[in-house]
Amino acid sequence: MADSADVDAQAVARLGFTSGQVVQEIGYDDDADDDLRAAIEGVTGTELVDEDYDDVTDGAVIWFREDDGDLTDYLVDAMTVLDDNGPIWVLTPKSGRGGHVSHSDIEEAATTSGLHAMTTFSIAPDWSATRLATRGRGK
Repeated sequence: MADSADVDAQAVARLGFTSGQVVQEIGYDDDADDDLRAAIEGVTGTELVDEDYDDVTDGAVIWFREDDGDLTDYLVDAMTVLDDNGPIWVLTPKSGRGGHVSHSDIEEAATTSGLHAMTTFSIAPDWSATRLATRGRGK
């Protein structure tokens, strides 16, 4: 039987983070899932860095709720220090929860930022994760 640490490790494994990576966290608030945050830090072996971090990051986790403002601004902030092809994960409250953000709103902000949504899945009891990535350049 899996305990909650195993479930968290499996969820974090789906995020693709690995040991030694620096992950920027944007939009942290009291409702963020502390078990998920601890699991990311456990996998990477580094503490999550905040919005003010100005060195290169390997990935970003953005906690975003309906009333948090403009998601495009959060995405642009994350991309400013993000290494090429690093994943950006937008974590939003699940459908039916307060602050839920529709997939179309995430897709619109992603497109405006030059990104696109790749996959969405449940990451924690109250949160869904959507991976955003840069659009491929056709030749």
